[in-house]
Amino acid sequence: MTIGFTPTATIKTLKARAQLLAAIRAYFLQQHVTEVDVPALGHFSVTDVHLAALAVEVGNSTQYLQTSPEFYMKRLLAAGMGDIYSLGKAYRADESGSRHRPEFTMLEWYRCGFDDAALMADIAGLLQAVGVSEPIKQVAYGEVFERVTGLNPHTAGEQGDDSLAQYALQHFDAAWPNTPKSTWLDLIFSQHVEPTLLEPTFVFDFPACQCALAKIANNSAGQKVAKRFELYWQGLELANGYWELTCPQEQRARFDQDNATRSKQGLQPITPDPHFIAAMEHGLPECAGVALGVDRLLMCLLQEKDIAAVIPFAQG
Repeated sequence: MTIGFTPTATIKTLKARAQLLAAIRAYFLQQHVTEVDVPALGHFSVTDVHLAALAVEVGNSTQYLQTSPEFYMKRLLAAGMGDIYSLGKAYRADESGSRHRPEFTMLEWYRCGFDDAALMADIAGLLQAVGVSEPIKQVAYGEVFERVTGLNPHTAGEQGDDSLAQYALQHFDAAWPNTPKSTWLDLIFSQHVEPTLLEPTFVFDFPACQCALAKIANNSAGQKVAKRFELYWQGLELANGYWELTCPQEQRARFDQDNATRSKQGLQPITPDPHFIAAMEHGLPECAGVALGVDRLLMCLLQEKDIAAVIPFAQG
């Protein structure tokens, strides 16, 4: 039996990957944003219902490969590091496919004093620096969701309205009990809205139920929205950004809500990271942050359809 050793990406692509990483670092050097190196292993994980961490046995304890560097980076922000970025590996217990790998390269950064609008402009500057020449559009979540589905995501699924569940049943044959509104929105958006976003596009002002770690505010129509955005290109989600929540009491409440939802769905509750809570209580500066998938960005730059084509070793 012959055992292979060659990379899944071509040498030309691997050199393009190295150039992309260098261009990212050059951009942040020019912007005076400091690179930080945080642990990949930690004793705590995230409570987010839609994220699953990979557990690792270390000695007599269970630790977790981090789904993102966020909690460590926010501890650095609370300690006074100022504008920072991390460029490294993140890990999630996702199925492998053309868009996903359990191990992937994530670029995450935080800009103090920025809101979500300022951070979108910063991302546009980075994309230009790495060779994206197309103009970047912006559209409100409610506008694009209603355009594709005919449903208003801010009002659908509220107060006994089952239009989201009915839409999912009709189009995906999904009949799931005890399913929160945010899950229906994730399913419908990923399957029917995301594939329509072929040009570089920021989608902003998400429904409030999808706030995650973002602030909540009123939009121009007086609706409560999450001050977060996602960047799409060629039907791929590339980045997820927030005008960051800084209130520790609200943060605790959201962790509790996550765990309540986990329990309803038969998932194991997750103990919130006490070090992160301590950082929030000490005081997180006003800031905006974003996580960007570097492998997916390279896929778009090179017009590749499979993530295996842009990483050195997709298997083994």
